[in-house]
Amino acid sequence: MRRESRSGLTVLALGLVLAGCGGAQGQEAQEGSAQAVVTLPQALSASDVALVELAVSGPGMTTRTDALVKTGGQWGGVLGQLPAGTGRTFSTQAFDASNLQGSGVRLAAGGFHTLALKQDGTAWAWGYNNNGQLGDGTRTHRRTPVQVPGLTGVTALATGFIHTLALKQDGTAWAWGYNYHGQLGDGTGATRRMPVQVPGLTDVTALVAGGFHTMALKQDDTVWAWGNNESGQLGDGTTTHRLSPVQVPGLTGVTALDAGDYHTLALKQDGTVWAWGYNEFGQLGDGTTTHRLTPVQVPGLTDVTALAAGGYHTLALKQDGTVWAWGNNESGQLGDGTTTHRLTPVRVPGLTDVTALAAGDYHTLALKQDGTVWAWGNNPYGQLGDGTTTHRLSPVQVPGLTGVTTLGAGDHYTLALKQDGTVWAWGFNAYGQLGDGTTTNRLTPVQVQGLSL
Repeated sequence: MRRESRSGLTVLALGLVLAGCGGAQGQEAQEGSAQAVVTLPQALSASDVALVELAVSGPGMTTRTDALVKTGGQWGGVLGQLPAGTGRTFSTQAFDASNLQGSGVRLAAGGFHTLALKQDGTAWAWGYNNNGQLGDGTRTHRRTPVQVPGLTGVTALATGFIHTLALKQDGTAWAWGYNYHGQLGDGTGATRRMPVQVPGLTDVTALVAGGFHTMALKQDDTVWAWGNNESGQLGDGTTTHRLSPVQVPGLTGVTALDAGDYHTLALKQDGTVWAWGYNEFGQLGDGTTTHRLTPVQVPGLTDVTALAAGGYHTLALKQDGTVWAWGNNESGQLGDGTTTHRLTPVRVPGLTDVTALAAGDYHTLALKQDGTVWAWGNNPYGQLGDGTTTHRLSPVQVPGLTGVTTLGAGDHYTLALKQDGTVWAWGFNAYGQLGDGTTTNRLTPVQVQGLSL
């Protein structure tokens, strides 16, 4: 909920060598397997790349994508079960490390508070602070960014409605803010105004926060959950709130997570999507409105590369750059030109070349390859950034905003990080969550004061 999605997908003409494939790129593999070796171009630093994938397609076979392993300055792996034949093609794609979920979530928007991660590993916060969700030891709302004291080595951030999480380089998770349901994971229900470590949780690679619950992905691809569980959003088969992390049973091979107010999503290595929790509006995408206490697969949805969960709606980005949406649609947040709730995924028409998604409670954002931002859904506070307060049932471009690399969405406001490191915000601003030093709502993007990422 209310955070950036994985972005920065770049299709690169990398130096690809396929041993045992007959030589040239795209030729057949007579022996049923091939060894792929990819060398990054000099213009791309190895530290800038978090993942390289090789996509294989051709007649008589289902398109497959394999993640390659980094060894020294090269990425490689053995591709098995390649049928012999001609006409296959191979393409490589590299993922920007600064924009991979769990490997550098740099903007996070909560209910009415905002967090930003600097390149030096420090976290900065502003906006609503009634429960200490800014982590500065006070309950004072902040109209401009303040540093979260004593917190260093941070690699990713996550925000719930009124609680906040940070992932550190050592794989530990830290939490602060509201804790009535145990969403901080420290074994208590005590609100914290400064970061506390989630005890017993190590080797974490990604964190996400729902309205009042929290999820963690570990290096072994297992998923752990804690906090509010009234609708089964923790996925442990119960509706019991958890003050400490519990494993989501039977869920493995997960690469990414996201969470709405009361529902949770997982993306698997095979490109399938799994969902659980609250389902009144069909936000689980399984064709029903039945709440689920354990993960169920979203049927018919494959080749997904990223997820975004709003309050009660869900979006998926596919490898082909198309966007699919389902769940609550009362404000047009699904972008299909209607206000009809959808129990299964529908494509957002006319929207292509998308690289990242973000979802607020009732509005949605998409980032395109050209660095432009598109928005749709609820707009009473200008959270779509188009200079109006008109709800939009289909995507509209945010005018004048280019060079964007990352998006974030709060309850009624939106954030964008540009290539030059500046952060821009628009929408609801009653608590200073836009970071421009005022409490004035903004219908178009304004720059966050004194912050460069």
